Amino acid sequence: MSTLPTTIAEYLRQLRAELRDADPALLQDALYDAEEYLRSALAEQPERPEAEVLAEIASSYGAPSEVADIYRNTEVTVTRALRPPRPAPQANALKAFFGVASDPRAYAGLFYMLLSLATGVFYFGWTMAGLSLSVGLSILIIGIPFVILFFGSVRLLSLVEGRLVEVMLGERMPRRPPYTDRKQPLMARIGAMFSDPRTWSTLLYLLLMLPLGIVYFVSAVTGLSLGTGLVVGGFVHLFSAMGVVMVDDLHFTLPRVFAPFVIVLGVVLLFLTLHLARGVARLHGALAKHLLVKVG
Repeated sequence: MSTLPTTIAEYLRQLRAELRDADPALLQDALYDAEEYLRSALAEQPERPEAEVLAEIASSYGAPSEVADIYRNTEVTVTRALRPPRPAPQANALKAFFGVASDPRAYAGLFYMLLSLATGVFYFGWTMAGLSLSVGLSILIIGIPFVILFFGSVRLLSLVEGRLVEVMLGERMPRRPPYTDRKQPLMARIGAMFSDPRTWSTLLYLLLMLPLGIVYFVSAVTGLSLGTGLVVGGFVHLFSAMGVVMVDDLHFTLPRVFAPFVIVLGVVLLFLTLHLARGVARLHGALAKHLLVKVG
């Protein structure tokens, strides 16, 4: 059993050790909550020794092991409540292929792919404008506060994107930023922000979102439009008076017997697009977790 911590740093170290196998996003939230509570409680009783205050807090807020258990249990409860029902396992490959239509994550991933172009353009434009102005204004007095504000906005955008990723892609992301002790000197807090690897990995993520957003958007639109066009065109061709296909000024005669195959091809393409969206949701969620979550 761990000894009762006598400092906030020791308390956080023990809590981190207790949650070493937990999701990194959960760990970040737990450390933020604990540090904020402990420092607030300590600030209310500045005349008392830190070890004495922590001993008292352990009986109310909980020891690190107890807090870790509470977070694990709460996470399981919340995850079960928010997670959409999983599709029933299919007996064969054909049912598994078409069963994607009952998976809510496939549709959420598809919506994220369509939205990613807009978010990618905004993230890329914001990042490039901020970096350019930071370099250009660095020779002026106003350059320093501008750089600080810009990097602060980057950390804020990481939380915004994290909420989008968690809601749409189902990947657990931080709901709170890394804790910043407001009692520290301003320069120490600024230095911590710039020395944090996640600040720079977040910049990389924001820049990557433009090319990724273009690929996601084009893939989704192409799959949906081509699949829908084949299905609709197949039915129109099947019930039209003449089997004529027009491309610009060229006319092709397509036997009506091929219309069902065109329809089937369109349906298969639509389902492939859903499978692609579900795959993108998993892969992009993992990328966001790797670049946006602070661990340790």
